[in-house]
Amino acid sequence: MREIFESAIEGMLTDLLTPAVHRQCADGGWPGELWNALEEAEFSRALVAEAAGGSGASWDDAYILARAAGAHAVPAPFADAIFANWLLDRTGIDASGGAIAVATQSSLTCTHGRASGVLASVPWGRHLERVVALIQAEQPCIVVLDAQRAREVEHRSNLAGEPRDHLKFENVPVLAIAELPADLSPDVLLVGGAMMRSAQMAGALQSLLRQTATYAGERKQFGKPIGHFQVIQQQIAHLAEHVSCALLAAEAAFAESSPDPAPLPVMAAKICAGEAASIGAAIAHAVHGAIGFTDEHSLHLKTRRLWAWRMEYGSQTFWSQRLGREVCANGSAALWPMLTQSTAPTRAATLE
Repeated sequence: MREIFESAIEGMLTDLLTPAVHRQCADGGWPGELWNALEEAEFSRALVAEAAGGSGASWDDAYILARAAGAHAVPAPFADAIFANWLLDRTGIDASGGAIAVATQSSLTCTHGRASGVLASVPWGRHLERVVALIQAEQPCIVVLDAQRAREVEHRSNLAGEPRDHLKFENVPVLAIAELPADLSPDVLLVGGAMMRSAQMAGALQSLLRQTATYAGERKQFGKPIGHFQVIQQQIAHLAEHVSCALLAAEAAFAESSPDPAPLPVMAAKICAGEAASIGAAIAHAVHGAIGFTDEHSLHLKTRRLWAWRMEYGSQTFWSQRLGREVCANGSAALWPMLTQSTAPTRAATLE
């Protein structure tokens, strides 16, 4: 299925995601034709079971879609929708498609089937049909709200100009609600979001490497391409090293996530992607020189998103600290099993 997904998504994004569409979305527009095509292909419901109308794909398959979303800088909540629909299907709620995303910053309360509160930094909040959030209680619940019924929408954006809106709800009826399965951690929204962003960043970095290498081969200085100079070759090689690490870590996180996102590989993937984003964007701009900083050049479509995504769903520092605490809490005897297994051994087992 990976090969089918890769061929189909690459062809679709290459044909429909033009510079004109990017400009339209940068001005606040919505890529309607592109989104309809993604919906018709059921890519946003790739992880939903076939019996529920999805593709029944694995996380390993979905990695291809999330990576492509990053590589092409899709100006829509495509990767967010893939994860949101998986979460709905996992909790027994109908994943019927449409523009949807998950909100990890929630102050929602729910009484008698009606919700009030604020959802902060919602991806593409102003354009969404539905939004998914977690209500913290003695028994955490997943709730789905009609995003268009928000009483107030505070328009905000990340460094890349992507909408990250605050939605305020006041006594609105919930579209669906379900208890979070006992085998899912309440931080599944954060972990799942980090996993999707790690794949998007890996895709953006891979595209950035290709674009930078191509430019270095075409741009001439002192009578020859700048890519022939050793200092440029060294910089591109350094970029390639970090891109490879990010791609490998992100793919490993998806491969280990069966059936649910695996926290430890996801932590490693987000950390690797964050480091690669900082170094990779700097190298790409250094090689491109002044032209890379212009709005007309497409380089910023990747670099600005890399700078923004490294902070979303937990920064590099956040996940590094969390990973460090996990390793220390389990002790030295558990380190090797943690490196070779998708989940950490229990602390009780470690003490034995």
